[in-house]
Amino acid sequence: MEHDNTLSHLLEVEAAAAALVKDAQEEADKRIRENEEQSRITYENRCKEEINTQESLQIKHQEKIIKQYKEILDDYCIEISKVHVNNDKFSALLNEYLENE
Repeated sequence: MEHDNTLSHLLEVEAAAAALVKDAQEEADKRIRENEEQSRITYENRCKEEINTQESLQIKHQEKIIKQYKEILDDYCIEISKVHVNNDKFSALLNEYLENE
């Protein structure tokens, strides 16, 4: 009988230990899920911030390039407008070239 009581007690201890292990595993799984979710949210937010920063830098860089392009084009147009075109001389050269062909 004493063996039965000891065995019964050991089975109860084992069942209690199994329940504790199960509860601990469930708690650990819950915390892992919560941490994974929080980490995902933090990662996504940081990615969005970085994307916004890079897009802003891209737009500023693009605007700078467009401004430089317009300045260069304006300067070129001014220089071209200063060049005198001698149509009579050009026509004469063209006619001479075409006659020789």
